[in-house]
Amino acid sequence: MAFGIAVKRVYAATEKADGQRVLVDRVWPRGVSKEHAALELWLKEVAPSAELRKWFGHKPERWAEFQKRYRAELDGNGEAVAQLRALLRDGKVTLLYGAHDEAHNNAVALAAYLSAGSQ
Repeated sequence: MAFGIAVKRVYAATEKADGQRVLVDRVWPRGVSKEHAALELWLKEVAPSAELRKWFGHKPERWAEFQKRYRAELDGNGEAVAQLRALLRDGKVTLLYGAHDEAHNNAVALAAYLSAGSQ
């Protein structure tokens, strides 16, 4: 089904290999111009709820529970998830995020969710 999903900080350099670049944060990243971001789409609807994001606070010890809660939110967010799945059918998609933690963020959790084929 998918050509591939990549995850990358929005602050990193744009590369041709990125494919379609989709920002998956609810808030625009500080200090990034729209030109630098070079987005195909800003899909803030697929980001975790403000409540979940604040609860998580990028604390690694909350990572497992964050993923569980975020998957539940994604399960109830069929329209936004379907948009991403449609993009994936067309080629590689790079999910962009602004967080400092490259291992514990919503884009990593979202990529795992999409790769697992959850509906």
